[in-house]
Amino acid sequence: MDGIIVVLLLILVAPPSNTAVVVPAAVFREYIGAEFNDVKFSDVPINPNVEEFHFLLSFAIDFDSSRRCFTNGVFNVFWDSYNLSPSAVAAIKKDHSNVRVGVSLGGDSVGDSGFVYFKPSSIASWVSNAERSLTKLINTFNLDGIDIDYEHFESDPNTFAECIGQLIRRLKKKGVISFASIAPFDDAEVQTHYLALWKRYGHLIDYVNFQFYAYDKTTTVHQFIKHFKAQSSNYEGGRILASLASDDSGGLLSKHGFFKACRRLRTDKLLHGIFIWSADDSQAHGFRYEKKAQALLQSPNYHY
Repeated sequence: MDGIIVVLLLILVAPPSNTAVVVPAAVFREYIGAEFNDVKFSDVPINPNVEEFHFLLSFAIDFDSSRRCFTNGVFNVFWDSYNLSPSAVAAIKKDHSNVRVGVSLGGDSVGDSGFVYFKPSSIASWVSNAERSLTKLINTFNLDGIDIDYEHFESDPNTFAECIGQLIRRLKKKGVISFASIAPFDDAEVQTHYLALWKRYGHLIDYVNFQFYAYDKTTTVHQFIKHFKAQSSNYEGGRILASLASDDSGGLLSKHGFFKACRRLRTDKLLHGIFIWSADDSQAHGFRYEKKAQALLQSPNYHY
C-alpha cells in the first residue's frame, strides 16, 4: 500500500510530459547612429532566426547644444535622426518581426562640449522631466525601451539609483517601454553608481550591456570568461550580455577568440545574448561581426 501511495504522489507532483521549459530569448543588440556616417537600419543584416534583435539609438541626452548646458532630465535627440527617423523605425519593425528599437541615454561625450554628466538638480525634478520628455520622444519614434549609458557623474550613487530606478519603474508601469537595460563598465566610479541602482531596482532591469570592450585589447579568452563571471556575480540574477567593439579598439577581439569565448559561455548556459558597439563602425567591414554573432545565437551547431 505504501508503495502505491508513493507512486500516486509522484504522478501528482510530476509535470506533464509535454510541459515546455521556458528559456529566455537569446538577444542580439546593436548600438547605432552616434557617428552620423549615414548608416541605416536596413544596412545591418538581421537574421530572422534570432529571437530578438534590438537596435539602440545613440544617444538621447539631457543637454541643450545651443545653450551648452545640461537640462535636468529634459532629453533631446543626439543621434542621426535623418537616417534613423520615426518612419525608418516603423519600416524596419514592419519588415522584421523580431526587431525592437530602443534609445540609449547619456553616452560618453557630446560633440565638442565635453563629457556627458549625470547632473540632476533633484531626484523629483529630474525624474519628472525625464518621464515627460522621454515619453514624448519614445511615442514620436515608436520605440520599445531604454538603455542607460551614463559614464560620468556629478551626483552621488544614491541619487543616480533613485533617478534611474524611479524613471524605469514609471515608464514600465505606464506601458511606455517594454524593456530597460544598463551599460556599465569596470571603473570604480561607474560601478559604484550602477551597483547602487542594481541593488535597489535590478528587478526592473532586463539586460546588462556590460562594456567588456573597455578592458584592454590584449584580453584573452580565459581573461574574458573570468571578467564575465565576475560581472555576473556583481549583477547577480541579471542577463549579462557578451560585448564586442567592431572597431577592434579594446576587449577580447574577434581574432583573439571572442566568438570562441561566446561558445564556451553558451555551453555553460551563461550566454544570454551579444551586443556590438557599433553599427556605425561595422559598416566599413560589411557587418561581419554582426553576421557571426547572430549565426552563433540562432544555431547550436554553428562553428566559426
